[in-house]
Amino acid sequence: MKGPLILHIETATDICSVALSEGDRLLSLVESGPERSHATLLNRFIRKAMADAGRELSSINGVAISKGPGSYTGLRIGVSTAKGITYALEIPLLASGTLENMAHGASAHPEIQALIAKYGDNLLLCPMLDARRMEVYAAFFSLKMDPVKDVSADIIAQDSYSELLQSHHICFFGNGSDKCAQILNHPHAHFVKGVHPSAKDMIVPVLKMYKQNQFENVAYFEPFYLKDFIATIPKRKVL
Repeated sequence: MKGPLILHIETATDICSVALSEGDRLLSLVESGPERSHATLLNRFIRKAMADAGRELSSINGVAISKGPGSYTGLRIGVSTAKGITYALEIPLLASGTLENMAHGASAHPEIQALIAKYGDNLLLCPMLDARRMEVYAAFFSLKMDPVKDVSADIIAQDSYSELLQSHHICFFGNGSDKCAQILNHPHAHFVKGVHPSAKDMIVPVLKMYKQNQFENVAYFEPFYLKDFIATIPKRKVL
């Protein structure tokens, strides 16, 4: 059997990403740069991903959404689109954690592969997303994708993660890791640039969920925001 045909949607950060998979095989991938215009890009990207793979939207077996944490607006756009498709087609909705997805995809990066070869199981993977100022969304995983430290919103200081750094080498990556590189001055801390959330990295965790019937309730599912949304007030009045 070829496996289920699943549409994957990633809108948790500035990058809009859509992938189509069949079983564990990637059929198509459409991604943006950091334009932060998911509302205008997402539906177009879905149509292109389906067309590139030569498939019809009506033929998919499920829709997977990257559930967060991340951008409040981006997550809402992605989830509402995924809900609309699953409701209309009467197919399952699946949701996988954004940081876990990043950890799954990170091992393909050449610099991270080199760290894995050097440190083996003593290496932990820490995907990080920027949460403004000196705060990040972070989680820690073993190379077997077992969670070592659950997702949290952390304010970075010089002694952050000191206990883990004493016993492990840690690879930090994602757009939240850039500001940490200036502060976490530890010989066991390694920073890799150029790793961002991508819909293609959802394939492995989502397929496992699909096989185990771990589906979301379309009516009641909400993204994993982690923090409450705080609206900002413009400094100047606009008439």
